[in-house]
Amino acid sequence: MTYVVTDNCIRCKYMDCVEVCPVDCFYEGENMLVIHPDECIDCGVCEPECPAEAIKPDTEPALENWLKLNADFAKVWPNITQKREPPADAKEFDGVPGKLEKYFSPEPGEGD
Repeated sequence: MTYVVTDNCIRCKYMDCVEVCPVDCFYEGENMLVIHPDECIDCGVCEPECPAEAIKPDTEPALENWLKLNADFAKVWPNITQKREPPADAKEFDGVPGKLEKYFSPEPGEGD
């Protein structure tokens, strides 16, 4: 099992999760974070820290595509271990449906 970041992180990109991760398995894209599934130790401390509730265990149904997206982008985006401020409009995007199709960016973030 691993944890995955899902669509509600897109354009919200709260970083509370990176601060508590004991193995630094978060990677930063331009407008979302992902978890490297081979580095995640399944401790679950990140899940309750996400204000957008975008982190889920991969045992939940219908997360296969998100597991693949997390795995693929964790290989090319920079590692992030320090919390920074979320985007100024993060709250406006919390809960917006269809964010993957409308807003996802494959571009990398800054990382640490």
